[in-house]
Amino acid sequence: MTSVVYIPGDGIGPSIVDATMRIIEASGAKIDWIEAEAGLGAFEKHGEPMPDATLEKIRRTRLALKGPLTTPVGTGFRSVNVAMRREFDLYINLRPTKSFEGVRSRFKDIDIVLFRENTEGLYSGLERYVDEEKTIAESIAVVTRPHSERIVRAAYEYAVKHDRKKVTIVHKANILKYTSGMFLEVGREVARNYPQIESDDKIVDNMAMQMVIKPEQFDVIVTTNLFGDILSDLASGLVGGLGLAPGANIGDDVAVFEAVHGSAPDIAGKNLANPAAILLAGTMLLRHIGEMERADRIDKALADVLRDGTRVTRDLNPESGVGTTEMRDAIIELL
Repeated sequence: MTSVVYIPGDGIGPSIVDATMRIIEASGAKIDWIEAEAGLGAFEKHGEPMPDATLEKIRRTRLALKGPLTTPVGTGFRSVNVAMRREFDLYINLRPTKSFEGVRSRFKDIDIVLFRENTEGLYSGLERYVDEEKTIAESIAVVTRPHSERIVRAAYEYAVKHDRKKVTIVHKANILKYTSGMFLEVGREVARNYPQIESDDKIVDNMAMQMVIKPEQFDVIVTTNLFGDILSDLASGLVGGLGLAPGANIGDDVAVFEAVHGSAPDIAGKNLANPAAILLAGTMLLRHIGEMERADRIDKALADVLRDGTRVTRDLNPESGVGTTEMRDAIIELL
């Protein structure tokens, strides 16, 4: 049995995390679920959004499934997600984006996996006001050769392992000649070690345009922190939105799987939330621990429910009148 920390999160988090855990249990996967707290609820209870007890539980199990969190506003706390990534050096932000039949979107047959460097770049936290009047502010982007190499290598290793054909390196080296230039240089060096994988690179603004014109040309994408943050949400928009967007934050020792959408407090407790994104994160977790067959069965059951369209939440079908629990039960029935 594998021990996994689960963080219910804020807003809609508890309902969709509970749905995901029930579906995973129905698949026959043997998971020892260990509850932990984080986010706004943890702050109100303990005075901090990421209690040491939660970090210790994750350190012990090395696996977590995390619901959406709300970072307290105006308290001086940085993002809980950023804190977790730094604590465990979760340098890979992995965002798969896939089309589903029955889901309204502008494109079909999209299957893109984006690797975002997760620990440096413009999200390094090096910000300050230049003058006492606070009329000038600056942020410093940090890009290092070792961190660039490990994220690019992770993308190519993924491509090899999963029989992917192409990796696209995204940058802005034409303007940011040192930071983005180094990332591109390192990317090209790593690419030469994988001659079986087609490689190309794109300037980020052209990349954004290409993704909304001809997204099917892309397979695996690897890029820096800020660009990856933007392009991963763009990619989810190609297939129907963040309600179908799972994510993972992975390091050498710890992996945290999550839905990338927000906590949606306006619909919390109303049985309206779509559990698909966190469920897809759950099947990513199952694959991470080697439970391939069960992950495939859950993904197929979800795809069948989405294709049918009668037992999905209202964000997917406004006429359905179906809530979180009904969509959960429909998936479990197919299992």
